[in-house]
Amino acid sequence: MTTIFGIKNCDTVRKARKWLETNNVEHTFHDFREDGLSEEQVKRWVQAQGWEAVLNKRSTSFRNLDENDKTNLTETKAISLMLEHPTLIKRPVLQTSNSITLGFKADTYQGLF
Repeated sequence: MTTIFGIKNCDTVRKARKWLETNNVEHTFHDFREDGLSEEQVKRWVQAQGWEAVLNKRSTSFRNLDENDKTNLTETKAISLMLEHPTLIKRPVLQTSNSITLGFKADTYQGLF
């Protein structure tokens, strides 16, 4: 089963969901804010993609963090921050039975399905 993780008001998440619907890809949507995230889930993404890729340092949420939180980041600290502030996660996260993809590019999605 394919699951797309994100927040419903994110433009990139909306584009990805529209692409999946247009291409008849059966999927479920998991909203970070409404449905929450488990530590196990975030660790799975970090293991697959690396914490530097999963943590979106370009996000407004990251820029608004205290300087202490932004400096000397480690995997453990990054995971903790992402659990506390899910909007720090690069969106969307597309999880299939055999892959985890960050962000949305139509060409990448086409290659998966």
